[in-house]
Amino acid sequence: MSKSTHAAVADDRNADVQIYINGEFFPRDEAKISVFDSGFLVGDGIWEGIRLHHGVFAFLDRHLDRLFAGAKATHLDIGTREDIVAALQATVDRNNMDDNVHVRLMITRGTKKTPSQHPSNTIGGPNVVIIAEHKKADPTVTNEGISLFTATVRRPGPDVLDQNLNCHSKLHEVIALIQAVGAGADEALMLDVNGAVATCNATNFFIVKQGEVWTSTGFYNLPGITRALVLEVARAAGIPAIEKNFSLTDVYAADEVFVTGTFGGLTPVREVDGRTIGDGTGGGPMTDRLVELYREAIAADVQSRQD
Repeated sequence: MSKSTHAAVADDRNADVQIYINGEFFPRDEAKISVFDSGFLVGDGIWEGIRLHHGVFAFLDRHLDRLFAGAKATHLDIGTREDIVAALQATVDRNNMDDNVHVRLMITRGTKKTPSQHPSNTIGGPNVVIIAEHKKADPTVTNEGISLFTATVRRPGPDVLDQNLNCHSKLHEVIALIQAVGAGADEALMLDVNGAVATCNATNFFIVKQGEVWTSTGFYNLPGITRALVLEVARAAGIPAIEKNFSLTDVYAADEVFVTGTFGGLTPVREVDGRTIGDGTGGGPMTDRLVELYREAIAADVQSRQD
């Protein structure tokens, strides 16, 4: 049975969560968007995944920076930062949420009058949907680590689909994941157009070699919030953290491998393409140290926003 970096501990409270849609709230089974929605029709939308820690949206400014950069690039008017923050807060307040919460904020160009790519066919403004769920990461995934399979699907460059955009167009990543699961792995590792290691289908990818932490240049992967934080806390602690091109040969010979994401934080990788990483149990001293530093960064951010 494959695992996932997004696997969560079951929580019965999620059956009754209220979903935010364009300023209104609906029970989970009544929350609906038109079949003419731009996101459904052509994948025209942007989104963010945000964690709520002790009543605070962790690293909210970083998420909003990425969201609004995407909105500007796609010529999408999503209102003000204050509007978005108010909607996020209203959603968690409505659901009486405080901790171990994952929030999915999705904004599409809006409802079309006919199936079409053309933005002139949009009726009204963007559709804004916020799904907040009680989600605590499954500890077995972190304890046991995951396995990766290198997909044939490559991460495109900005001339095809700029990876800086956290957009709804994720089909290439889904296909990569399907390949990995079909090969018996948990998730997919993806290369860039030049054959260098880029990222995973839903997380950013790191290796540890001889005391150094490596990740890709960032040109062919989403600028992950957790990715950036790992680089920052490592460098602040005197750990060499390098963004560079490297190959699968480097990966197979790595001392440790881990992936990063907002939901799972740092997740160790025990196997890549059938090659055992380290002793095969997942993790290692460097990964453990970075997990500690990352958790300290979360705590500091939460504390600074509570003061």
